[in-house]
Amino acid sequence: MNADHVQTVRRFNRTVTRRVGALDDSFLGRGRPLSEARLLHEIGRQGADVRDLRARLALDSGYLSRLLRSLEGQGLVESCRAGHDARVTTVSLTRKGLREIAALDRLADAFATSLLQSLSEAQRARLVEAMTNVERLMQAAAVEIVAVPPRSDDARWCIEQYFAELGERFAGGFDHAISLAAGPDAFTPPGCFLVARLDGRAIGCGGLKVIDDRIGEVKRMWVAASARGLGLGRRILEAVEERASQAGLVTLRLETNETLTEAIAMYRARGYREVPAFNDEPYAHYWFAKTDLRS
Repeated sequence: MNADHVQTVRRFNRTVTRRVGALDDSFLGRGRPLSEARLLHEIGRQGADVRDLRARLALDSGYLSRLLRSLEGQGLVESCRAGHDARVTTVSLTRKGLREIAALDRLADAFATSLLQSLSEAQRARLVEAMTNVERLMQAAAVEIVAVPPRSDDARWCIEQYFAELGERFAGGFDHAISLAAGPDAFTPPGCFLVARLDGRAIGCGGLKVIDDRIGEVKRMWVAASARGLGLGRRILEAVEERASQAGLVTLRLETNETLTEAIAMYRARGYREVPAFNDEPYAHYWFAKTDLRS
């Protein structure tokens, strides 16, 4: 890792935390630290499940509990068991909490305005563009790719979204019943099913189906529309390739539809070459293979 890059990130973090008041015990002058104000924002006017808050904010269970007790003690939030599942605790803003979040919103808007007002028009545009880029790149850095059971909730949800998108993009729709099977059993070890998560939510997937001791297939590659532009498809594909290499496979192959132009470009960029059809997948127009996994 470039040492200058590391120091730049650290310097950026120090500047931002000081400028936004993260070090102040009374964030925006409301008598509580940034951590509590942020938690109020994440609970929001619709309320939230505690487990979702924990995943979204990447907080330790004990620390989150202490924050929630503090907010409850101030009369800003209240918690209860979810009606659909007694194991799930939900938290919502009280009337006082709703007034508080409205006040925080006004103060946050005023702070952002004061930050922009001190700059020229050109500088404002540069700052907003830079912040947009930083936000997207920070999201990309926060994505984790993990192997999950092919029948897990995340895996099923991703496959459902994958089928739905193919149905929208393919001319004439998509019927997975006539497509070549790649059900959960196709991803048994040494194969695998990978899910990409951001803030605890599944946003992409990809699978490795092992054909024999030398050949594997890339299956069910999908990235949520909200996560595109983060380089996530490439990362999932690289993770599948790494798993294939670890399993001792030499060749990875895949088929794809002509409408999936972004995926086709990514496969070519990753060294996949067009080959003759190796199956009779009715929705495929292109067949690709990469034969240098061990190099």
